[in-house]
Amino acid sequence: MTRLLYIAALLCLGAIGRAQSIDNPITPEDWAFLETMEDSLGVLGYAIVNDSVPENRFGSVYAFIPMLVRALRTPNSFHYPFAQLNTVSIQYAADSTFRILTWQLFVDRDDYRYFGAIQMNTPELKLFPLRDRSDSFSGNLEEARFTPEDWYGAIYYKVYTVTDGPQPHYLLFGFDGYSFLRKRKYIDVLTFDEAGQPHFGAPVFVFPNPDSPRYPTTRNRIVLEYSAEASVRCNYDEALGIIIYDHLMTVSGNYGEGPTNIPDGTYEGFELKDGRWQYIEKVFHEVMDEAPRPEPILDVRTRDIMGRGGS
Repeated sequence: MTRLLYIAALLCLGAIGRAQSIDNPITPEDWAFLETMEDSLGVLGYAIVNDSVPENRFGSVYAFIPMLVRALRTPNSFHYPFAQLNTVSIQYAADSTFRILTWQLFVDRDDYRYFGAIQMNTPELKLFPLRDRSDSFSGNLEEARFTPEDWYGAIYYKVYTVTDGPQPHYLLFGFDGYSFLRKRKYIDVLTFDEAGQPHFGAPVFVFPNPDSPRYPTTRNRIVLEYSAEASVRCNYDEALGIIIYDHLMTVSGNYGEGPTNIPDGTYEGFELKDGRWQYIEKVFHEVMDEAPRPEPILDVRTRDIMGRGGS
């Protein structure tokens, strides 16, 4: 009997070992290499965010990029979480088809640059580098469409996967430091074409058209620009099952900043219907002093790239 129990235990351990190898296909040697690379990337990442000398920040970010690519070339690196790399936001699609990595470089008080990449879930590296061209863009941001080559940069703090409708899409909730007096949050849309190429922006946000009710208007993304002194909520609410964000009102700003936007205590949103997001003018029918909201994303300089405070 004891021998039978011993054999059964060995069989269970073998099954567990096989399950672990399926869930984590990275070899022990490659895992150790990635841990070493993560430590080195962490040092550079800290300098990118915290070094007070601009040249050091710039040098660190340009050393960081090839080191990160080298790490990602490790077979099955998609399954390595880089959990200690606090200066990079890493967000996963719910269907595990890709993850998106983004980070920020503070240039000066009115200039932020963004870097990023989309890594597909493949054994060999399939990577789409994101090149921030926001400084050369002058059109209507809510109507534009972008590719990885002319990406409008941001730090993404949430990916929401939408499988309803004729074409699956992914909502990207992002933050942009933008300028000293103004910050921005975005709800962008990521799609993949038949060739597997990513595109940013799609006409999935639907607004009523008072002049022609039968023909509503659409936007490719949502842009919220607000005072740097304000804290603005913009996210998908799992409990409510909708996108919810602060309604902004225009007020006279402080310190000569001119008119600026701040939350007025009410909330707008979008509800998913037939694969598109229908506008909700007012989520709650009373003015709320404070709604439940996530921690600020880079609204405070003492926080790290994901809004976490220092020790």
